[in-house]
Amino acid sequence: MNILNKYRHLSAFLLLGPLCFGQYQFEVKNVSKSYDAIIRIEDCYDDRCGGKGTVDLFDHKNSKVQTFVSDDLVIYAGQGQKLTQGKLIPLSKDQRAVIIDDFNFDGTEDVAIRNGNMGNYSSASYDVYVFNSTRMAFVKSKELTDLGSNGFNFFETDAKRKRLISYGKSGCCRIFTTEYAVIPNKGLDTVLEKEEDMTNEDQVKVITKEKLNNKWITKTKVYPADQYNRNKK
Repeated sequence: MNILNKYRHLSAFLLLGPLCFGQYQFEVKNVSKSYDAIIRIEDCYDDRCGGKGTVDLFDHKNSKVQTFVSDDLVIYAGQGQKLTQGKLIPLSKDQRAVIIDDFNFDGTEDVAIRNGNMGNYSSASYDVYVFNSTRMAFVKSKELTDLGSNGFNFFETDAKRKRLISYGKSGCCRIFTTEYAVIPNKGLDTVLEKEEDMTNEDQVKVITKEKLNNKWITKTKVYPADQYNRNKK
């Protein structure tokens, strides 16, 4: 191996400095098309880490882009992974400690950092940072952080329709879907709300409210439970 390539590969690790040892460290290679991430956290027990942690974001040339701090950076080890202090542990982006996507559809990637389990039914919650082209940095978005912290796990992005989709549930039998349009320089606009009510085991009642031409249109339909569940598969 060429010595320059060797040091280039190690540079992200070396930049962490002597504080690395005594901490748990994770590396997420290719967390997006533009970035890798190094995660540092102090508290891990069995297969779970939590508590205060940091995420260092690097470009693919191993230049540090920005550091993010989380009060409760929850990470679960993958199957067969051993958590060892001072060792750089590979982490898959599917483990979702860091999520990178274009959340506001402005053509640049944004960053979501895991911060506890404050979502619906104690599901995952995230702090969300959007890229600010004036500051040339990622800036925390209160609106997107609220959305990423209150639903059932992290919201979905629909780039084609430029929608953010959040889910929630109540008890065993009611599921909620909310869609938001992203309005440039204004924020989120709720454009669709859907409730699937399965309290009656024989049927599913679906109530859909959709904003069309700034007016809310409500539709209610009832489906046989077996037909509705079959169509959703």
